[in-house]
Amino acid sequence: MSPAETGAVDEPSAELHAVAPRLRALRRSASLTLEAAARAAGLSPAHLSRLETGQRQPSLPMLLTLARVYGTTVSELLGEAVPDRDAIVRAADMEPAPAGGWTYWQAGSAGRGMQALRVHVPYGSQGDIVRVHPGEEWLYVLRGRLSLRLGDTAHVLEPGDSAHFDSLTPHRIAAAERDGAELLFVHTLLQSPVAALCLGPATGHPTSGETS
Repeated sequence: MSPAETGAVDEPSAELHAVAPRLRALRRSASLTLEAAARAAGLSPAHLSRLETGQRQPSLPMLLTLARVYGTTVSELLGEAVPDRDAIVRAADMEPAPAGGWTYWQAGSAGRGMQALRVHVPYGSQGDIVRVHPGEEWLYVLRGRLSLRLGDTAHVLEPGDSAHFDSLTPHRIAAAERDGAELLFVHTLLQSPVAALCLGPATGHPTSGETS
C-alpha cells in the first residue's frame, strides 16, 4: 500500500513527529470520541489512534482534513505560532448576513473553537429543519418566543430563557410568534470551514469558517 493510501509519509519531519500528541489534545478539546472524529475525517478509529500515538505519520491532505474537523489550522496542528486574535468585537463591525430567511451577526472572533452569533429567526422559516451533529450548543432568547424541539420534547422559550444541549440530540429551532425571535447562539466548531451552519440549510451560510 502506498504512503498516499495509508496517509503516511516516508520520512517524517520533526514537525510531523510532534503532531501526534496535538491531534489527541485537539480532539479531546473538541469533545469528540475517537470514533466520532474518525468518522468525520473519513478514517477508521484504528488509523486515527495510530496517528495520535505516533505509530503512523499523517499526509498533508490528512492534516488539512483533521484541521477542519477540529476547527483549527494546519499551522496549529504543527505547533506553529498563530497570530493574535482580537478579543473584542464592536457592534459596528457586526455585519448582518442573511441566509435562508434568517439573519446572522458574528458576535465572536474567527478561528476559535466556538462560534458566537446573534440571530434573528423570522416566523415560519426553516422550522422543519432537524439537525444532528457532534458538539454542544447554547442559546439565549433576547426577544420574542422561540420554539425548540429536542428529540421528542417540545419547549417554548421566553425572553431571558436559555438552553444548553448536546448537538447529537436531534434539534429543531423556529420562531413561535409572527414577529420572529432574536437570540444569542454559541456552538462548538467541529468541521470548520466546510460544515453547514447548524441553524440553517446545508449551503449558503455566513462563515467564520462555517459552523457546526
